[in-house]
Amino acid sequence: MYHLGSRLMEMAFLVLQSNDLMRLARPYMDGLAAEHRETVDLAVLEGADVVYLQVVESPQRVKLAAAPGQRLPAFCTATGKAFLAQLPEEQMQDILKQGLVKYTEHTKIALPDLQEDLRLTRERGFAISEQEYEDGINAVAAPILDVNNYPIAAIAVAGPAFRLSRERMLALGPALRATADTIAREISLSSRMVPQNNTSGHRPEH
Repeated sequence: MYHLGSRLMEMAFLVLQSNDLMRLARPYMDGLAAEHRETVDLAVLEGADVVYLQVVESPQRVKLAAAPGQRLPAFCTATGKAFLAQLPEEQMQDILKQGLVKYTEHTKIALPDLQEDLRLTRERGFAISEQEYEDGINAVAAPILDVNNYPIAAIAVAGPAFRLSRERMLALGPALRATADTIAREISLSSRMVPQNNTSGHRPEH
């Protein structure tokens, strides 16, 4: 009974903190969507996947959007790579060992290629994905870090590849990185967003 009660309390804590994160991030997401006219989303990492919490759709006729609650693999999405680049080495390797599936001709499944991509992501402070999960879709993402530089969430801008080119993503990245830092400061991520009994980022056992 105690185990069940503590698990329910942990779940309630996560729900409340996710709601807090979404509430405080929303004005910045709206601002990015209005300025850049592309879809903006907010996600967290769960196991080897990213889970989308909130999406602000592009105002343009040709657009794309993940659905809140949708899961995508971390290794081949900009959002996921923003997480992976900032994770402790052991946790990052554990995720990569779960398997790399080639979704498109652009998906990186060779570990040296992916590790070099993650190194560049760490240096830049943001990740890019060029049609790596789905043809015709590009994205740029930045992690929201706590005071220990642990990635608690990530914010991304996604759009059609013909509109969101590599050059445009590289130009947009620093502003996205700055927005992620601002959100991190506002929600005081240092101790509020990760339960103390599950800081590994792995799925809880059932």
